[in-house]
Amino acid sequence: MSQVPYETAKYQKDGNIGIVFLNRPNSLNALNKQLFEEIESIFDEIVKDPEVKAVIITGQGDKAFAAGADIEELRHLTPLEARDFAMVAYRTQEKISNLPKPTIAALNGYTLGGGCELAMCCDMRIASEKARLGQPEINLGIIPGGGGTQRLARLAGIAKAKELVFTGRVIGAEEALQIGLVNKVVQSSELMDEAVKLAREVAGKSAPAIYLAKAAINRGYNMSLYEGLNYEIECFAECFASEDHREGINAFLEKRKPQYKGK
Repeated sequence: MSQVPYETAKYQKDGNIGIVFLNRPNSLNALNKQLFEEIESIFDEIVKDPEVKAVIITGQGDKAFAAGADIEELRHLTPLEARDFAMVAYRTQEKISNLPKPTIAALNGYTLGGGCELAMCCDMRIASEKARLGQPEINLGIIPGGGGTQRLARLAGIAKAKELVFTGRVIGAEEALQIGLVNKVVQSSELMDEAVKLAREVAGKSAPAIYLAKAAINRGYNMSLYEGLNYEIECFAECFASEDHREGINAFLEKRKPQYKGK
């Protein structure tokens, strides 16, 4: 298991799985500018690394994925500085959201504010039964600035998003599961095992097919149904240019497990 050194984040590879840790446990992994920049740098590495087939993001320690933005850093910002901070977060989140590899957030505790926004950038979310999620920014006299008003509405529906953003209410893992904010809830002792298990499952699929499936879902979601269906057809057709599609079909016909090469 190899590791790359950073100050506020940690990155290690476990076979073909990349694992990113938010590493500020003394502040409940609060998100500051340095942490966002280090995450962005890590994802720049990941996108160039053909060995990595799937990525897990989690928080260091057992109390928090990320309890929100670093309030001390936000405390004295001017409107222009606040916008600059939000743009740093946006740039990092876009790297995660657009990564051509599947991403899984393993939510090991408080997942609030910017932490919830960061988790929502991932393709899938597995929560510990101890996880607590929400967008409590309204309690500070501000609103979410890292996608909370947008991604939450798309995942949980507009009415539920308004309820959570307007009230700042923090919800438990089971309620998050019910509203579609997380994919699965597990015991805290099983969280990383479940995340790795899911990561290995998707990492075993054809990388070009995963990339095209992700593109079809993400881009198609913001299109009309007609446009999305036509974009899906183009992605489907592009699969037939890969070596993996031939391997997958041959393996099916020969009743054996496919050996994908990611080509």
